[in-house]
Amino acid sequence: MKVRQGTTSGGRAVGRRGAALALGAVVAVSVAACSSTGGAPESSGGGEGGGGTVDTPRATIAMITHEVPGDTFWDLIRKGAEAAAAKDNIELRYSADPEAPNQANLVQSAIDSDVDGIAVTLAKPDAMAPAVQAAEAAGIPVVAFNSGYDDWKAQGVGQYFGQDETIAGRAVGERLTSEGAKKTLCIIQEQGQVALESRCAGVTQGFTGGSTEILNVNSKDMPSVEATITAKLQQDPSIDHVVALGAPIALTAVQSKANAGSNATVVTFDTNSALVDAIEAGDVAWAVDQQPYLQGYLAVDSLWLYLNNGNTIGGGTPVLTGPAFIDSSNIDAVAEYARNGTR
Repeated sequence: MKVRQGTTSGGRAVGRRGAALALGAVVAVSVAACSSTGGAPESSGGGEGGGGTVDTPRATIAMITHEVPGDTFWDLIRKGAEAAAAKDNIELRYSADPEAPNQANLVQSAIDSDVDGIAVTLAKPDAMAPAVQAAEAAGIPVVAFNSGYDDWKAQGVGQYFGQDETIAGRAVGERLTSEGAKKTLCIIQEQGQVALESRCAGVTQGFTGGSTEILNVNSKDMPSVEATITAKLQQDPSIDHVVALGAPIALTAVQSKANAGSNATVVTFDTNSALVDAIEAGDVAWAVDQQPYLQGYLAVDSLWLYLNNGNTIGGGTPVLTGPAFIDSSNIDAVAEYARNGTR
């Protein structure tokens, strides 16, 4: 990942001398900084959370994800990104498509518009690789987050923010074992999505107290998801734990459990405000939190740091934002942030 020196936020050449002057200004700002990541605040009220706005040059960053419409998990990603953008004097261009070829096209559109940096998810890394490489060839720094833990370095991406999904899955499996589970159903809502498949693989590795069965569903058709889970629980009453890989699937599994008259315990990866409510109500036992707000924030903030001071985070290794468990022991503290729309 190389610094794009000699450009403004719109990509216009300013020359080597202008770039040197700009870098000198950045250094001066960094020395005098009083915000958490440098840059003198222009005001005390800018940005979410009350932080100031830096006085570094305006930059444009594209954030391109594989967001599935209706999955509020991505609202948390976007809020974190918007908070960092507001603080860092960045124009954030957010776009998303769950289909990898379309997501790759969005990356190419960002390249064509000459953005200053790109933050991208790599849910289907093979399909995304050519677009990522095109960005790097254009001298646009790229960071990855949320998906692509096993592939980001091979693609030449500079930084990664997220969790090791296999480790997270193992932690879930180990907890299921400790809780006495015997038959676990792990639900994958999109086949071929590497993060989801790694989660269930990790659950299988970590769960030594019994057996794990994989159930594939299509999250684009939630009534079908409910019917499929209901049918499975009716057919196999020995299933005592359902592991969902996202909050909407977990909440649907709660309804399926009721439909089937099952006594299975529902647990999940990822949260949203409705999922937090479900943990409070006891409908979902616990969730694995990878801190999506933090992922969005760090993806944007890291690009600002790189563009303005050549900084990278993680020393060539991924910056882990999870896993952590949310359950009845800590739900009250998390619920406060969920009500604010950041957890």
